[in-house]
Amino acid sequence: MDTLARLIDRRAPIDPATPCAEVRALFDTHTHMAAVAVAVDGKPVGLVYRDVFLGQMAVAPDLAQRPIVEIMDRAPRLIDANMDVGAFVERIAHSAIPVFRSAYVGVDEAGDYVGVGGLNSLLTSHRRRQHEADEAMALVERMAHDIGAHLDGVLAFTERLEQSRLTPDASAYVRAIGDTSRDMSLVLGRAMDLRRAATGGLALSPAPALLRDLSDAVEARWASRAAEGGSTLLFSYDGDPEAAALIDADRVLQVFDALIESALAHGRGVIEASLKARPVEGGLRLEARVRDNAAGSAEVRLARVFDPLGAATIEDRNELALGVGMALAHGLTRVMGGPLRAEANLGAGLTLQFTLTVPAATLATETDDAPMMDARSAHILIVDDNATNRMVAEALCEMFDCTSEQVVDGVEAVEAARSGRFDLILMDIKMPRMDGVTATRAIRELPGRAGSAPIVALTANADPTDVATYIAAGMQDVVEKPIKPERLAMVLSALLSAADDEDAEAAA
Repeated sequence: MDTLARLIDRRAPIDPATPCAEVRALFDTHTHMAAVAVAVDGKPVGLVYRDVFLGQMAVAPDLAQRPIVEIMDRAPRLIDANMDVGAFVERIAHSAIPVFRSAYVGVDEAGDYVGVGGLNSLLTSHRRRQHEADEAMALVERMAHDIGAHLDGVLAFTERLEQSRLTPDASAYVRAIGDTSRDMSLVLGRAMDLRRAATGGLALSPAPALLRDLSDAVEARWASRAAEGGSTLLFSYDGDPEAAALIDADRVLQVFDALIESALAHGRGVIEASLKARPVEGGLRLEARVRDNAAGSAEVRLARVFDPLGAATIEDRNELALGVGMALAHGLTRVMGGPLRAEANLGAGLTLQFTLTVPAATLATETDDAPMMDARSAHILIVDDNATNRMVAEALCEMFDCTSEQVVDGVEAVEAARSGRFDLILMDIKMPRMDGVTATRAIRELPGRAGSAPIVALTANADPTDVATYIAAGMQDVVEKPIKPERLAMVLSALLSAADDEDAEAAA
């Protein structure tokens, strides 16, 4: 813990009878000293602030021979020297003490003088450390994103292997790898979402959602898993079968995930989950509930619900995963406007619930204009320096009945593109030797079909400014990493169909 003791000037205090002239000489000698304490028998009785004191001396020179006790601040801030810096900064932010008190006196547990601290140096140090912490967390987020991409790749491999003919032992190993990767990906995603919720950066993406489908999704995700653990999940939807709401359905599912997972972790039994939807002024009132009859101390379980990341939780890896999920559920329900509530049942178990008031929505009817993959088999060039990313892209191309070739950087991409045999190029951005933007510009300078193949950026950096750079270089679209199959399918369909239309016009 970073305490004030690190920032305190431990210079000896002065006596109340010290003439103001001597105090001025002290400030003149020590130009960086923000204040000096006045003490009697080791107990602080006052504080002299540099700027205030020098201002007084400038307008009233006759103060020079008067004792400092006459003009010192007799009620300075007395602060425990072992107080956490962050806690003190927060305390200052809500303090009613006048701003001219730009320093404080550090004291020990007995109230004896320890030293003097300046608020300016304190705030500067705190901001610097906060900036360092923010930079460190930004690095952690980037690393977590990369780890998540690798886990997605592992899952893609295991899914392909599970469809292959394997020995029973090999199948068991593949399932274990897949299950572990999914669990790691889930915990990693929850942890990063929890951090965003704590810092106000957790964004919701509301979209029209059929509430009946949301209920079915919860049941589909958890009914079989509950049965495997010896429990029974009963999910009910109470509302208009066609009712739709403007909500972030994925986030609501995350909350249900945490509540049901917590219930399953506390023993076998019956879990009753429900979603009720009622029309109210301004939209729909959604009441979500998860009730279990698991044995165990309700008091202990309630403590874990309301303090999910307490010390006892952090000591156990499985409990930590549950704690992160529950903490995220609290953060999500707060953001959505319906804090999570919990209570002990009259019998065994707990009931957890949250209530949201959300806008009603109208679902667009399906049309025949939805993007579909082109029926012909396209030949695609995959450019990426990461082997996992290349294999994931290859697996998706196979899923869409497309053939592919792979190269590892921009130099190889330009050389491969010269042949003109590719219908489309999937281009990573950050690569050694030659990056994706430079490679795209070089390909666009090639003559004929070789230089006109559609190029799609594959990148985790898809801010509007970045996208504008990619488009300006000659790319047609961007697919974010980790790659979502439906997004890639949409882009491939649009670009390959457009290429077919151009070929048809040229032939005519």
